[in-house]
Amino acid sequence: MRVGFIGLGAMGRGMAHNLARQGYLHGVYNRSPGKTTEFNVNVYASPQALAADTEIIFICVSADRDVLEVVSALALSIKPGTVVIDTSTISSVTARQAAAILSEKQACFLDAPVSGGVEGANKGTLAMMVGGDAMALAQVKPWLEVIAARIEHMGDSGAGQACKAVNQIMAAGINQAVCEALAFAVGQHLDLEKVIDIISGGAAGNWFLQHRGKTMIQGIFKPGFKLALHHKDLLICREMAQQSAIDCRLTEATLTDYANLMAKGFGDEDISALFRLKQKFNNSQGDL
Repeated sequence: MRVGFIGLGAMGRGMAHNLARQGYLHGVYNRSPGKTTEFNVNVYASPQALAADTEIIFICVSADRDVLEVVSALALSIKPGTVVIDTSTISSVTARQAAAILSEKQACFLDAPVSGGVEGANKGTLAMMVGGDAMALAQVKPWLEVIAARIEHMGDSGAGQACKAVNQIMAAGINQAVCEALAFAVGQHLDLEKVIDIISGGAAGNWFLQHRGKTMIQGIFKPGFKLALHHKDLLICREMAQQSAIDCRLTEATLTDYANLMAKGFGDEDISALFRLKQKFNNSQGDL
């Protein structure tokens, strides 16, 4: 089956390269054509053209409206039996809308958001949570296994995105905890590298502390996951929480902190830039 990929941003680029290395990638489309030149595959002028020539289509774009725009374009020429795998982070409602659009064309939509950041996308070690038809998932699983180390079917359309919302809220909490704790360590005049080394090996150890702790204390915030994108995702989480009458206070606090940082021009930095805010009173290096 011929595989197409739409959206070659920070995450999509790594996933597409992993498919290409296995000889699976037939063609790509990206809104900015310059990003397609590093792929030795067919480059399509539109999603419609890609859909007419492929049977498995990956999507990795930024926002709900982008997904619906791409899916509506695909629907103009998509072949019956095609499986569309959307790795973007969007709302469950949007995922169900996209599934309904493609169902009318006898094509299948899987909402398959991923976690693991740019590192995971490049290494093919992402965690993927999938909503949609289980038989369609089984059909495309060999291709998914090229980009994800863990693939879990969560239920019907929208369930993958609901699980990703859980992930994003949890990531916000971990970010808050690590940044606040390290800011506290600054105030206690501790050797931060030693703090990170010893705590990483104990009960409070976590991926974020191990992979972002030492860069954040050096004032390095090269994005693995852009703060502005996490802010966008948490807005989706807020909307879903409100629909279910769930109180997500930590989400609200993180949205406020991120908005503060974005207003000061830090939206394109990694989410660990939250450390700027947490330690600004303790260390002039982090002053806003």
